[in-house]
Amino acid sequence: MAKRNQSSVSQGVDWLLIWMYAILVGIGILCIFMVEYKPGTDVFSTFISGKTNYSKQLIFAGVCMIMATFIILSDSKLYTAFANLMYAFGILLMMATFVIGKSINGSKSWIPLGGGFNLQPAELCKIFTALALAKYMSRQETNFTRSKSQIIGVILALSPAILSHFQHEDGLALAYLSFFIALYREGLPPQVLIIGASVGVLVIATLVVDANVLAVSLTIIAIALLYFMKKLIKRNKKIVTIIISLWVICVGFQRFAVPFIFNNVFECYQSTRIYSMVGKDYDCSMNKHQAKSANKPIKKPDDYNVRQSKIAIGSGGLIGRGFLKGTQTRGKYVPEQHTDFIFTSLGEAFGFIGCTLFLLLYLGMLLRIVQIAERQRSAFSRVYAYSVASIIFFHITVNVCMTIGLFPIIGIPLPLISYGGSSLLTFTILIFILLKLDSDRQMVLR
Repeated sequence: MAKRNQSSVSQGVDWLLIWMYAILVGIGILCIFMVEYKPGTDVFSTFISGKTNYSKQLIFAGVCMIMATFIILSDSKLYTAFANLMYAFGILLMMATFVIGKSINGSKSWIPLGGGFNLQPAELCKIFTALALAKYMSRQETNFTRSKSQIIGVILALSPAILSHFQHEDGLALAYLSFFIALYREGLPPQVLIIGASVGVLVIATLVVDANVLAVSLTIIAIALLYFMKKLIKRNKKIVTIIISLWVICVGFQRFAVPFIFNNVFECYQSTRIYSMVGKDYDCSMNKHQAKSANKPIKKPDDYNVRQSKIAIGSGGLIGRGFLKGTQTRGKYVPEQHTDFIFTSLGEAFGFIGCTLFLLLYLGMLLRIVQIAERQRSAFSRVYAYSVASIIFFHITVNVCMTIGLFPIIGIPLPLISYGGSSLLTFTILIFILLKLDSDRQMVLR
């Protein structure tokens, strides 16, 4: 009887994804240990002390194991039944941080739980948003080819992002943009992604190129389009209106909107980090937020974190310095090296080859999740699976690019690797709900 119950519980569970998850969690604890280990200390006692970050991460992993077991033993229908309620709870929890939240590193997005542990609702709300999107997209009355349905889907995805922005957690706010990948898979017009990418390119061009030169360049492009499309214009005069309108929007955006956003919406340090990414200096005296605190000494942020991160990763060379032999990460030269910059410990210890194998493991996990998504009968399970893949992909890409200077520092953790209970718990729940839904993939969930 026991064997029969055990086989029924594990039946249909994708063990390959579980092994990938377990290996990554183990690598994360190992990386945190590498940057915090002190020679001469008793490794076993420090691992069970609960005082070091790697021992706390081990405790977090134990809690996540219990949560994962609970999810596997649960009923898949629970996630469809309570998806909307959990989303509402997540939004309320994020709003509660404005009242009872604890400020950490300038971000009031944490709720203290006692014992030195804190909960970040914006992390957990990723789970609730993924479930709510899956619930909405799987409804029979939802027609995602209609603009109304698309707008509702976008609102569901971006509402937590807006709250994260007001909590000064713009990194987590950007993470919610990853849901657009799942929405695109379900029929969101590609024009939306093209417009978004074009806006990003225009912003970068505005930072890199002189304003007048860029305006002249955009004018030349518009004139060239009018010239080369003159045959089409003879057939349809509306093309002229479209090209001229786009030219006005682009020039107005780069001349007025971008400076306004950097000087009035972003904090001084945020603008500085984005400017430093493209090799430019930002004048904080132009920032409205900096002007409000003029009585405080102006401390201009620089690219110190990124420079130290590059030095640490570069010192690893091809094969790395070896386990516990890193001079940069163990010397505490890299700020936040156990959280946002944990990738530097891998780069210094195991070099280019080690980092490549590590990223291939991530790639294997993402491909496996996509494979799981495509074999689902239920739209609910498929949308949820793509949401999970999108979130993990976004975090990996941004975090790695951040540590090597290809993206501004926005505080995005590396999935399952960076220190933090909220982050580890979030990704654990995301993955194991997916595993539970996949084990019941013969059911049609709504």
